[in-house]
Amino acid sequence: MRISKIDRQTKETQISLELNLDGSGEGTIDTGIGFFDHMLELLKKHALIDLTVKAVGDLKVDYHHTVEDVGLVLGKALNEALGDRKGLTRYGFASIPMDEALCETSLDLGGRPFLVMQCAMKHMFVRDFEVKLVEEFFRAVSVEARANIHLREIYGDEAHHVCEGLFKSFARALRQAKAIDPNEKGVPSSKGVI
Repeated sequence: MRISKIDRQTKETQISLELNLDGSGEGTIDTGIGFFDHMLELLKKHALIDLTVKAVGDLKVDYHHTVEDVGLVLGKALNEALGDRKGLTRYGFASIPMDEALCETSLDLGGRPFLVMQCAMKHMFVRDFEVKLVEEFFRAVSVEARANIHLREIYGDEAHHVCEGLFKSFARALRQAKAIDPNEKGVPSSKGVI
C-alpha cells in the first residue's frame, strides 16, 4: 500500500499526519483553524485519500506557520507514499465550478517542484483566514511532494467559493495523477527516472 506517516516538531508547530493514497476519503482533520480544516476535508474526500492530520501551532501569533507546515508535512507524505513512482499516471487536470466561481488545477507528479497560482482574490479573508495562505500551503506541498502545481481562479466573487474550487480542483487532479496506469510498465518519464 502507498502509505506514509510523518511527525514533525518545531518550536512553532507539532504535526502528526497519516496518508493512504489508495483510500476512500476517511480520516480526521484537526489543525485548530476551522476554515483550513474544511479545506483539508474537501481535499481528502475528492482526492479519495485517507488523511489524518493533528496539528498544534502558535495560532496566537497567526495561522501562517501552521498552514505552511501542514503543507510541508503533507507534501513529504505524498512524496514518500508515491515511492519510485513506477506505473504512475503522473498527470492530472480538473476544472471545478463552485457556484459563481470556476477554478482549475493542472498537476504533474514528475519530480520537479514548482507552483504557479493565479488568483485575483488571494489577499482577501474568509472570516479570519487570509486567503493568501492558500498559496503558501500549495507552495509547501509542491516543494516537498516534488510536484508541479498550476492553480487558477478563472473567475469568482466569493472568497470561500474560490478557495473551495482551488482545493477541490487540486484534489481531483491529484486523484487522476496518483492513479496507477496498468499500461505504464515503468516510470512515466523518457529519462527513465523521476
